[in-house]
Amino acid sequence: MKIKTETRDYEEVKGLPSWEHKKPKKPSKILAGVARMALAGELKQVGFTCEKVDMEKAGDGPWMVLMNHSSFTDLAIAFEVLKGKPFSIVNTMDALVGKEGLIRHLGCIPTCKFVSDMTLITDMAHALNVNHASVLMFPEAGYSLDGTTTKIPESLGVLLKKLKHPVVMITSYGAFTRDPLYNNLQKRDVKVSCQIKCLFSTQELEKAGIRQINETLQDAFSIDYFRWQQENEIEIDEPFRADGLNRILYKCPHCMTEGQTVGKGTELKCNACGATYELDTLGKLKGVNVETKFSHVPDWFAWEREAVREEIENDAYLLDVPCDIAILKDAKALYMVGSGRLRHDKTGFVLDGCEGKLHYEQSPGFSYSVNSDYYWYEIGDIVSIGTKDCLYYCFPKGRDVVAKTRLAAEELYKIVKRKGVKEPS
Repeated sequence: MKIKTETRDYEEVKGLPSWEHKKPKKPSKILAGVARMALAGELKQVGFTCEKVDMEKAGDGPWMVLMNHSSFTDLAIAFEVLKGKPFSIVNTMDALVGKEGLIRHLGCIPTCKFVSDMTLITDMAHALNVNHASVLMFPEAGYSLDGTTTKIPESLGVLLKKLKHPVVMITSYGAFTRDPLYNNLQKRDVKVSCQIKCLFSTQELEKAGIRQINETLQDAFSIDYFRWQQENEIEIDEPFRADGLNRILYKCPHCMTEGQTVGKGTELKCNACGATYELDTLGKLKGVNVETKFSHVPDWFAWEREAVREEIENDAYLLDVPCDIAILKDAKALYMVGSGRLRHDKTGFVLDGCEGKLHYEQSPGFSYSVNSDYYWYEIGDIVSIGTKDCLYYCFPKGRDVVAKTRLAAEELYKIVKRKGVKEPS
C-alpha cells in the first residue's frame, strides 16, 4: 500500500491549515460490505477461522472492541468477525490521505499515534452513543516489532470505565507469523485464526476497579508469537524468513557492535565480527559459527532493551542521524519537505532541517512510546514525532535505528515518570 506524496517547501507546508476536527459519521453498511469483500481474498488464502468465547454476555452491542496489532491482516479479520454490525475504527491520520471521504464514511475515527488527543474520547463516545456503532481500537497503536505485546497505556482502564460499554477482545493467531513487520511485506504460508471474547459485560465493567480492568487487559494482550509458533509447530520454510531481521536484532551479542547485523535469506550475520545465526523453520535462532547466545528472538530484543536502559542511566545514549523529512498536516498529501538531522537523548527529541527553517523539540515525558515503523507505505523505515497539528516523519539514513529509538523512548518515559514528571494532557 502506498500514500500520495508531494514535494513542497517547508515554510509553505508549515503555513497550511491543520486538520479540521469532524465528528465520526455513522458507518456506511454498503462501504463496510465492499471493504469486507475486498479483504476477503486475504482470509481465504490463510484458511481463516474464528472462535467465540463468552460472547453471549456482550449482548447485541455496541461494544468497545480491542484488538492486538500484528500486521495489516488485522483489518481483514476485523471486517470478517464484525460483519453485520456497524463499527468505527480508531485509525491513524495518514490513512485519510487521498481518500478522506471514503475513510470518514466508513465511520473511522482518525487520531495520531502516541500523541495526546482529548477529542478521541468524545469521538468514541459519539460513535457508541449517537451512531450506535461499536468502536474498534488497537490500544498498542504500533505493530509489534518482535511478536510480543507492545505496551498499552495505563489510562485504557479509565477510558473503558468511562465509556460504559461491553468490552470485547479480538486476538489474532498467525497474522504476525505470516507477515512480520520486519520482513519487507513478504508473506509466508501460514494459517490465520482469531478468538473473539467478551472481557467485561456492562455490569462487570461497572463493578470492576481500574486496577482489575488493567490487569485483565494486560493478561489479554500478553502474547509471544515466536513461542506460539514453536508450541504449535508452525513450520516457516520460506527462504526469505530472516530478511530484515536486523531491523529488530540490530546489536551483536558477541562483539556488541550496533547497526552491522544483516538479515538475509535464512541467516542473520554481523558484518563486524562475522557471527552468524540461522533462523530455523520454527523461528528459533541457532549459532552457525558461534555459540548460541539467544535462541529466542524476543529474548535478544529484550536484551537490547536492557542495554539501551543502561546507556540512558550512564548518560551514554545518543541518537544523531541524518534523515529525510516528511510532514503530515492534512488529508491531501504527505509533504516531502527536505532533509535534516534527528537527535534523541535523555532530554528528548530534537529535529532540525530544511536549511535551518525547521526546529522541533519533544520532551521524554511527551508519550510512553514513539511511532516507529518499517518500510512505511513502501517508502522507508520511519520515526515519527510531533503533535496532532503537525506530524514529522523522519526517514533515517544509514544503519538501523528505528527499533532502538522506540526502546529508548519507552525507557526514558519510564524514568521520567518514576521521577514524577507528568505526561502532558
